[in-house]
Amino acid sequence: MNNYCYLNAVGTVSAAGASASESLQTILSGEDSLTLSARTPESEPIPLGVCRAALPSLDGFDSRWQSRNNALALAALEQIAAEANALVERFGADRVGVIIGTSTSGVLETERDMKTAHETGQLPDCFDYRRQEMGQAAEFIAHCLGAKGPVYGVSTACSSGAKALASARRLLRAGVCDALIAGGVDALSELTVGGFSALEAVSQRRCNPFSANRDGINVGEGSALFLLTREPGSIALLGVGEGSDAHHISAPDPEGAGAARVMAAALKDAGLQPEQIGYINLHGTATPLNDQMEARAVNGLFGPQASVSSTKPYTGHALGAAGAIEAAFCWQLLREASKAETELLPHCWDGEPDAELPQVNLVKPGSLARPKYVLSNSFAFGGNNIALVLGRIDEAEV
Repeated sequence: MNNYCYLNAVGTVSAAGASASESLQTILSGEDSLTLSARTPESEPIPLGVCRAALPSLDGFDSRWQSRNNALALAALEQIAAEANALVERFGADRVGVIIGTSTSGVLETERDMKTAHETGQLPDCFDYRRQEMGQAAEFIAHCLGAKGPVYGVSTACSSGAKALASARRLLRAGVCDALIAGGVDALSELTVGGFSALEAVSQRRCNPFSANRDGINVGEGSALFLLTREPGSIALLGVGEGSDAHHISAPDPEGAGAARVMAAALKDAGLQPEQIGYINLHGTATPLNDQMEARAVNGLFGPQASVSSTKPYTGHALGAAGAIEAAFCWQLLREASKAETELLPHCWDGEPDAELPQVNLVKPGSLARPKYVLSNSFAFGGNNIALVLGRIDEAEV
């Protein structure tokens, strides 16, 4: 009997699309899915990864649950609701947990309510502090499903969504749960756009990862939720590597040592060698320091031939949701590869390499392969890093 953690279903929504399959098609087409938006009437518009899909209404829910963050979560949950509800019925509510990564939670609504308080002298009646708590999205999803197992949030900045998957796997392996809904969700807000702008990390154009001309991120939003069980399926979370550089409060270790450690740990956990990884989804934020250290780490561990790309030019950087959204793209890629040779996710950039970076093999449009194992990187403030290895599982391996 193996100890696999199976990813039986996924729901996702982002600027790239309203499902994993739709997002994959957007990325393969090269479509510009970002939205130009001005922070203030006086400011220049900047590209943001705005989710343009119609989100479900929360009018039937108590006001404490009414936030864009929870609407994004519900949009993903509805895509896997049938399977999730069946498992609650099968295993019992106490055996189903929910772990969600986020960095903004419902702060968008708090910003609106604070503006009202500034203008009128009092908070509106709808104000509810609980909307911005980091565990709120997890509680909301558990409320929707009636799940009563462990329910909590993970907030480790840009690694949150991937960290939630790692936490869920631990609970499954420990026997605490029989099924979990895990992933990440983050909504755009002035806090994040203004905060990254203050750090001079936001680009005024579509982000350009690994280019000599890269100059920052596009902030985005979205959600991705996975259904994790020990029930055999076609795709599993095979390896997890986690670590913390503690090099700087926001800047990564420029040598990429911490990034290399978590990728090596994920490979070891999965029982794989670097050459067995058929595709790497880079963290690839398009900031000068992130791309520098990630190129060093990837080149050092995998060499210059591994197929790699960043999908953030299609989604923006969805912060606490990014790791889960990008794992969802990898999941969909593996699904396609289970049928036949398929297109890898192409790297979107201006084609001008940075001579200062170690060589990495950025996927060109139309590149065909049939990966069995893929790796996805997520790196966060403080060097809070994680790498996930997902793999296709043949019937003989179950």
